[in-house]
Amino acid sequence: MTRLNRVTVDRLKQLPRLASVWEGDRRSVNGFMDDEWGMSPQDAGENSDCILWVDSSHGTVRGITIVPSSSGYEPVVRTLLQAIEAPQGGLNPARPQKIVVRDREIQFYLRGALQGLDIAIDYAPELPLIDELFHALLQSSEMADAELPERYGDAMVDKAMEIWELAPWHSLNEQQILAVELNAWEVDTLYVSVLGMGGVEYGLLMYRSLDSLKQFRDRVLMGPQSPKQMQEAFLEQDCLFLNFELFDQPPASAQYQPPAWLAMAPESVQPDFGSIHPLEGMRNQLADEEGATFLVAMEAIKRFFSKYRHQLEKPPFKALEGHYRIPNPEKNGSASLPVTVKTLPEVTADLAAQTDLAFTDEPPAMDSFPVLRDDYVPDGALIVLTQFKPDWLNGLQHDRTVTYQSLAADHQVTALPLPTVLIQTSRPKAKTLIQHLQAAEGIQAVCFNPGNDPFSGDAFELGLLQTGDGELHLFAEYDTHEGSDRNLLDRWHQWQQESQGNCAVVIASGVTGKTRGHPRLKDVVGVFEARCCTPQDLDLPPLMLQYAADWDMDG
Repeated sequence: MTRLNRVTVDRLKQLPRLASVWEGDRRSVNGFMDDEWGMSPQDAGENSDCILWVDSSHGTVRGITIVPSSSGYEPVVRTLLQAIEAPQGGLNPARPQKIVVRDREIQFYLRGALQGLDIAIDYAPELPLIDELFHALLQSSEMADAELPERYGDAMVDKAMEIWELAPWHSLNEQQILAVELNAWEVDTLYVSVLGMGGVEYGLLMYRSLDSLKQFRDRVLMGPQSPKQMQEAFLEQDCLFLNFELFDQPPASAQYQPPAWLAMAPESVQPDFGSIHPLEGMRNQLADEEGATFLVAMEAIKRFFSKYRHQLEKPPFKALEGHYRIPNPEKNGSASLPVTVKTLPEVTADLAAQTDLAFTDEPPAMDSFPVLRDDYVPDGALIVLTQFKPDWLNGLQHDRTVTYQSLAADHQVTALPLPTVLIQTSRPKAKTLIQHLQAAEGIQAVCFNPGNDPFSGDAFELGLLQTGDGELHLFAEYDTHEGSDRNLLDRWHQWQQESQGNCAVVIASGVTGKTRGHPRLKDVVGVFEARCCTPQDLDLPPLMLQYAADWDMDG
């Protein structure tokens, strides 16, 4: 039997020993965590097992791994060592006093493998905490799609797709609030926030009260929070929501996992409806009255945008109001409801000032933020954060086939390797990208801007290129709670300190060839020397949803 070597045992025994009991188990998950959590095993198509180690004394998850069902007992030990030395959730490294498993074979294997660690290894037929966790995970994975009212379901989906085609996020950011006065189905007014201008999440949040909208924004603007805190804030909202789920995500590379919306066809969407209430959480099963509310509100919003889109797109955000007679779904078209839709400039100004106060010392005007675009970096491009030696780059300056942008004379490039954003694509797409960048006056800065996903509470950082015309261009999205992404960003920040804030963007061909991820000199099409900037340098607040996405929705 394989056992830990003496060096490893000695290292682990130096860690503090907790007076606690850990539960460990391995269970088949039949692929549901592959889909929900993106934690698929190496070999696609294999059944999956989840290995879980939890501290039952404190109710915390310390280690979790998804492995192919065909693998042996070794991953159980590896996950336990991860739970000891590098536990999940920022917990401190430590050894347990005792571990309990419900599989006799795993118990015997661990007794042999962990000899010398002074950890008692017991058997129990049931593991209450793990049973509870797996039950919750299975319930989550098996949760049915939104159960729309049978009477209105088809009409709701059709109306939602009309909203998608209307694309209100091209006109309004999430701070520019609309009021939809219904006075029906126990709803007086819905306060609508449009999500999607930042390309993070597309949809409508329709708050049942203005206080709920403001309270949620207060929580979001409090500063860095844990995923659990963000989830609590999310569930304390009182609103109906329409969220558009995007499909056909391409396989992620080992270096970079692109945001789902970056490389998708805009028509590959599915509308998801639901309700959130502080006392019942999120609910996808909607009553007839809620279905009717959705239908009337969406139709009213559609008419309002059809009439006022041109004025909504021009700052400032002015007072506009529309009055409509909307067919009452409950009356089969024989009666109509009077509905008023209007802008709320004062509320919008208050929200914008609140955001400015939270993120900047000298708040910029709401309409002065630069545009964030996602249409420059080609679909299917490989994005790698790496380093290139200056002499390697300097050798390209005299190559007439390479577009080369040098730093201004007052910025001296050091002799150390330059932190580099490598964008590798096909040669035609590389040339087109360079033409766009030259038209935008070149690349001035590389920045990583933090934010939170308002739907899931996930934290992330957006990789941005600032061009000479002041616009920002998204090249990647990184999950700050995911180990590999966090390590990439930490290495980048270390590199840029060593290079005194200098960096480069290299655009190369060969994304589908043998040099994928490691371009040769002849693969390089363009080099842009630039500066590493912080969000503060560029006056960027987190999660700038007011940036403009640039999809052609008529295509």
